[in-house]
Amino acid sequence: MKHTLRVTLLSAALLAAAGANAADWTVGANIGNVPWEFEDASGKPVGFEVDLVTEIADRMGKTVEFVNTPFNGLFSAVQSGRIDMAVSSITITDKRLESVSFAQPYYDSDQSLSTATSTGITGLEGMDGKVVGVDTGSTGDMWAEAHKGEYGFSDIKRYEGLAPAMLDMSAGRIDGYISDIPAVLYYVKDKPELKVVERIPTGEKYSIMFNKDAPLAGEVNTVITELKEDGTLAEIYENWFGTAPDAGTSTVEVMDMPKAK
Repeated sequence: MKHTLRVTLLSAALLAAAGANAADWTVGANIGNVPWEFEDASGKPVGFEVDLVTEIADRMGKTVEFVNTPFNGLFSAVQSGRIDMAVSSITITDKRLESVSFAQPYYDSDQSLSTATSTGITGLEGMDGKVVGVDTGSTGDMWAEAHKGEYGFSDIKRYEGLAPAMLDMSAGRIDGYISDIPAVLYYVKDKPELKVVERIPTGEKYSIMFNKDAPLAGEVNTVITELKEDGTLAEIYENWFGTAPDAGTSTVEVMDMPKAK
């Protein structure tokens, strides 16, 4: 009986400790999405958006746990409440605003076409009859599908993240890769065998995603305004990209929370 009691008390203590150590916010992120969120040599999540969310949490007196989630799974995870918010260079779109909410944007971006240097491809016009890779459910995926006929892609191959797509491109299993330009530029900067051959203007803006009309979205939006006004967001940008953000971009300009049309 005493043994059973000791076991019961120990179990209760472990559960209490686990509850005490649970983070206030669970943040979904497609870990491996450089330079936004990836693991350092010790396995710790690092990156632009990791720093941003951590700073927001600190200012709100909250703790954070990052949960590795495939990009396409972030939407259902935030809608079901399995996570409190999601990051992964997520573009704000009118379609997405029908079912989720975003804080104000903090990064302006476009898509890009990258290739292996050995292919000799110099732009989208060279992709006729070629296989292009994209990230499943991304805006790059949507763009490639919408322009498949225009540029003559023979196939669109979908991936869960940048790294496996780049490996397949290096191995010749795909001819090009369409994805967010900042992540690709960061990835290929020390890989002469790969290069970005064309910027694809799409006028995208990234933000943190929440469940539809979640009160937390507005609270986080207020802190992002503070980070822009006191220069902290610009410092995070410069730390990861090595240069100050351009004036007039969403990294420095305070903007309204996006609303569904």
